[in-house]
This record gives sequence, structure tokens and C-alpha cells, in this order.
Amino acid sequence: MLALALAAPLLIAAPAWAQTAQPQSLPYDAERGVFTFATDLERALPAVVQVTTLGQSEGPSSGDNEPRPMASGSGAVLDAAEGIVVTNNHVVEGGRKFTVDLTDGRIFDAVLIGADKATDIAVLKIIAPGLSQIEVASSDTLRTGDLAFAVGYPLGLDQTLTMGVISGLGRSGMGDRIEDYIQTDAAVNSGNSGGPLLDSRGRLIGINTSILSGGGGGNDGIAFAVPSRIMMYVVEQLRTTGEVKRGTTGAILGSLNAARSRDFGLGIVRGAVVEDVTPGSSAESAGLRRGDVITRIQNRPVSNAGTVQATIGIAEPGTQVEVVYLRAGHEGRATLTVTPRVERQVIIGAEVVLARGASVRDGSTGLQVFAVEGGSPAAAAGLQAGDVIQSVNGRSVSDLSGLARALDGTGERRLSVQRGGETERVALP
Repeated sequence: MLALALAAPLLIAAPAWAQTAQPQSLPYDAERGVFTFATDLERALPAVVQVTTLGQSEGPSSGDNEPRPMASGSGAVLDAAEGIVVTNNHVVEGGRKFTVDLTDGRIFDAVLIGADKATDIAVLKIIAPGLSQIEVASSDTLRTGDLAFAVGYPLGLDQTLTMGVISGLGRSGMGDRIEDYIQTDAAVNSGNSGGPLLDSRGRLIGINTSILSGGGGGNDGIAFAVPSRIMMYVVEQLRTTGEVKRGTTGAILGSLNAARSRDFGLGIVRGAVVEDVTPGSSAESAGLRRGDVITRIQNRPVSNAGTVQATIGIAEPGTQVEVVYLRAGHEGRATLTVTPRVERQVIIGAEVVLARGASVRDGSTGLQVFAVEGGSPAAAAGLQAGDVIQSVNGRSVSDLSGLARALDGTGERRLSVQRGGETERVALP
């Protein structure tokens, strides 16, 4: 009798609460007697591909100088007619040649259309008949607790599907990038990078990009994906111009934390602190001031500076952005206009210098970097928040004006910085 009950679960009366809260049953295959999401997911799987990056091999030359495999990841076909494949920038970075393997066994050479380090998105193009195209859904509709499926080619295996839930939204602070990640506990491992995160209908909601690991490099149940909202903007920019040009508002931001919250007398620990405002900028015109704490942007809660940077980073110049902020315990609202970024090496504020993507203030320990803009020269050089700049090109610097003069102009700057009690050398392009 037990076997009969399990084979025909729809004949069992559900509790009253389940009948009201769950009007539709889970997808059920009556022929096999199992619950399954296979029907919708199988439509997406042929569009998930393996990406191999080839570059110069290390060690003694073989004489033929042919590029050798140096990295492998996953990707998804977004436009079957044009052969457009999206993957991660870190999968293709440094490569000389790229190949794309399809689920039907075919392999094609790919051309790199463009890549964006700040969002870790890259676009490849292949010429191939009979491609399948993945459907894209808006990541703005996601809720914590939604089912999520990660697809890719992890750990040298063939195409692999794992299941979990959306375990968090709006995650940032993991590095010097434009971050507004989807967090999931669907198993993601090495080789999954660039592959899609799907909803239960088989639609792409994000691109798997990184994992949080306890040190062994394996899956610890926390992975991050670039949301489709950011991905689609970046892909369109790369397809159109080969690069992503971002605007600015002139607000130089840092992240709120517990210590700074106590200094401000606030009862919150999430938000973006306006460290300074560039003279003549949109932020200045909108009335933002140093010390304001931005708590919402475009009606979305702000976790830290990364949340604001992610929104501004995918906004076209001319876009108006609504923010809610706290000032002296009172809530205020402002409308910022995103303006084209002026290619200036150094921007001087009242109490902050923004140089090549690094925001620096004169703190108790010296000239301290408190923020590094994703995709900037400072981020590429490995400069980190918390670094204390001691010298530039061998000459000591002790104040902001001296630092601004030392970093202005073109050419590489060699920085000596104090980091965690050790002296580090940073080559700032």
C-alpha cells in the first residue's frame, strides 16, 4: 500500500494550508511517477557550452609555437542567429585563441568580441548552424528562496546540472568589481565559471562567476552570479562598441560598517557613505554632502558602496537616478544625473583625492585608500582598500595635495604602500 501511495501522490488529499498556499502542484511526470523540472530545463541545456581558452604554453618551447589550453569554463548562447556566447572575463583573460564545444559534440573556433573586467563578463562569437538559444529572464523579479539551477562543465566533467535556492540578493564587497551578485547554494565549482544560473522554468537569471570557499577551493554552498540585469547591459555594450563606457555622478563613496555607524550615531550598518563630492558634479548639484549615508537607490536597498556602483555602472549617461539618504538622522531624497566620465587621472575633492580609480583620504595612519573602483587602473594594479600610501616613484608623500601632484599626468607610478604591517610595491598604470 505504501508503494501505491507513493506512485500516485496526487490522489492523497493535501492539508488545508497547502491547498490555499499552493494552488498548483509541482511538475509531475505521471508516466514515470516522479516530480521533475526536466521538461523546462532540457530546453535550455543545448544552449550551455564549454569554453576553452588557449595561450602560450609555459616551459621549453616545442618549436611550433601553437597555443595550448590554459583555462576552461562554461558559457551560454544568447543569440543563435548571430552565434553570440556569453561567459566570464576571467575565463578568456590572456587568451590567444578560443574554442566553444556544443552538447552535440561539435567544436568551433570563437572570436572575442569584447570583455569587461569590472563585471567579469565577456562575449564570444562563433559561426555555427543549428544553435540553440537560451531564454533570459529578469533578475529583478528574484526572491530569496526561489529554486535555482547551475549548469556548466565543472572539474573536467561533461555538462552538469545542480540545484539549490537563491540564498541571497544584492551581494557585494567580495572584490574590486561592480558587484550586485545573486547568491545561491546550487553547487558551483571550477569550470562552472561563465555558465548560466537558471530559474525553475529553465530561463537564465545570472552568470555564475565565483564561489566562497573555506580554503580547499571546493564548493562550500555559497556561490555568486552576475544578475541578468547587469549581464544584458554589458553584453549589448560589448556587441555594439567592443567596450563598456560608464558614467559617473561625482559622488565618491565608501561602505558603511559598524564602527562608522557608531560614529554617525546610526542604528544601521548597511549603506554607502558619501566620502566627498567632486566640485561641479551632478552629486553636488543634487545637494549631496560629505557624510550623507545613501540607504536606497532606484527604490532598492543599499548594502554598501558596491550596490550604488553597480546601479550607476550600468546606467546610460543622462539617466536620472533616485537616491534616499540619511543626514544628521533625517531622511532626504535626491535625483542624480549620470554624466559621461571625464578621463582625468586625478580628481581633487575637499577632503578626498580620487586617482586612477583609488579613493584616498588623510586618515590617522596616513594617506589611506578607502575604496577602489571596479575595473579601474588601481584595481588592475592590485591596490586595496586599507592600503596606506607612503611614497610615489621613491618620493615620500605626506598630504593629499602632494599625492595629487605625484599621481597627476600620464605614465606608470610606482607606489610603496603599507598593508597589514608589511610594505608592498604597487605599479599603478
